[in-house]
Amino acid sequence: MEGWSFGYDGPCDGEVVFSTAMAGYTESLTDPSCAGQILCASYPLIGNYGVPPMETDGDGLLKNYESGKIHVRGLVVTEYSQEYSHWSAVKSLGEWMKEQKVPGICGIDTRLLTQILREQGSMLGKIVPEGMDDGTFDVADPNLENQVALVSCKEVMHYGKGNKKVVLVDCGVKHQILRGLVRRGVEVIRVPWDYDFNRLEWDGLFISNGPGNPAHCQETVQHLRQAMHAGGKPICGICLGGLLMGIAAGASASKLKYGHRSHNQPVRQAGTDRCFITVQNHGYALDTDTLPADWEPYLINMNDGTNEGIRHKSQPYFSAHFHPEVSSDPEDSDFIFDDFISKL
Repeated sequence: MEGWSFGYDGPCDGEVVFSTAMAGYTESLTDPSCAGQILCASYPLIGNYGVPPMETDGDGLLKNYESGKIHVRGLVVTEYSQEYSHWSAVKSLGEWMKEQKVPGICGIDTRLLTQILREQGSMLGKIVPEGMDDGTFDVADPNLENQVALVSCKEVMHYGKGNKKVVLVDCGVKHQILRGLVRRGVEVIRVPWDYDFNRLEWDGLFISNGPGNPAHCQETVQHLRQAMHAGGKPICGICLGGLLMGIAAGASASKLKYGHRSHNQPVRQAGTDRCFITVQNHGYALDTDTLPADWEPYLINMNDGTNEGIRHKSQPYFSAHFHPEVSSDPEDSDFIFDDFISKL
């Protein structure tokens, strides 16, 4: 597919995925779960409201972004808005991408590309400027590299105040998740993905979202397994964190042919008719048949019937394999945070 360049005029490669969001490109581009990915926006017009300032709130969390940098390797859109208009904008999307050396391509039929990705399955791809031989570099599969280690924090960090302490294992956490916990009145202790949190004092354990293949996070799984064996304290995992919980429990995970992308994935709570519209960006799922006897499915994807969350039958452990936080997303599943906090 041929188009026009915007942002950084250079090449990139990665796993090509899509987003169906009509807004929220600043959040999507800075989501660490997108590390290693070239993002295709199915909504045709992108960039019309520019980019807001990099401001933080009283807790040191970014107000308008999910992290401090762009994590996608490239952006594919149908129409890039050269002009932008918004009261909070300080620069254009293209200027921001150029500063961070992230290439973009516009003039692409992204709805056709989304159909191809949806029907043909996961694909690798690259954006190559005209005049450069696209055979000069191979496309490396980002799932073969530990993306979590690249995006996780490097030291222990603290947020908020409260009588309860929650350890958050940073596998690529979004700032909106940190904010969702802090505003519920707990102290959050953010630790690197491979940190042994069992040596800390905490009331609850939260395993964050993150990019890539869960098989690379064996250190996290080992620490999780130790915490589960100790028992008694609430543990919640979302997105990649939910997969790691399942693996620590003894289940297996495998790569989905299509992956679950977009802002409109329907999920049902197992054993009920309670349904939610969710935001998802993952390429792996737990095999429900491999769950140990003391675990059960909690949430189910209504499109393909795959697992979207598990829970322990007697311990306060549960997971959701989508993004329940609200930042340009549906608010249906924000109760996940409330359920976790209620168990502390």
